[in-house]
Amino acid sequence: MAKKKTPRLVRGVFVTFEGIDGSGKTTQARLLYESLKREGWPVILLREPGGTRVAEKLRRILLQEETEPVAPRAEILLYVASRAQLIEQKIKPALKAKKLVICDRYIDSTTAYQAYGRGFDPLWVERLNRWGSSEVLPDLTFFIDVPVPVGLARKKGKHLDRLEREGEHFEKKVYRGYHRLAKKHRRICIMDGTPTPLEVAEKVKTVMDAYLKRAEK
Repeated sequence: MAKKKTPRLVRGVFVTFEGIDGSGKTTQARLLYESLKREGWPVILLREPGGTRVAEKLRRILLQEETEPVAPRAEILLYVASRAQLIEQKIKPALKAKKLVICDRYIDSTTAYQAYGRGFDPLWVERLNRWGSSEVLPDLTFFIDVPVPVGLARKKGKHLDRLEREGEHFEKKVYRGYHRLAKKHRRICIMDGTPTPLEVAEKVKTVMDAYLKRAEK
């Protein structure tokens, strides 16, 4: 029997997962990573904010409910700072090495939460995102779409971070923001997040496989 060929990429591929709190995006990012890893793809899994020692410290400042109130302007700058560190330390080197990078949240989260959620000018946030990310943009983004009441119900009884405690009104603004982004950017693939995690994962993998067929060497 011939040895199975190890999958290879002609260039690095950057995939992100987005969605409101409780959407299941973190689970889907992990399931896709595990599936691709089993198949032999050179893949890494990251998260935002976080992913480096500096970025993880910023994550604790941003999300721990025990911290003092974080001003909205400080909040967005901290997210961008965390991303800038992750880009330089992890994402750029991995893409240069022709790896497949999966990231749980990225620039679309900043636009959805800080522009549409907090009320900052979306065009200004987009410019800030591009500057802070060194123009490193995703090739493919999975928006795991669940209605706000579903997301809130999934979080009920769980420990919530600072942003998750913002409430339904805030989440609805974020949700509308994601749909506006999906209409604007062709890279964003809307995936129904209401079926079981494995059912959603199968659909995500189908889209990913089709994309990789075009990127595989």
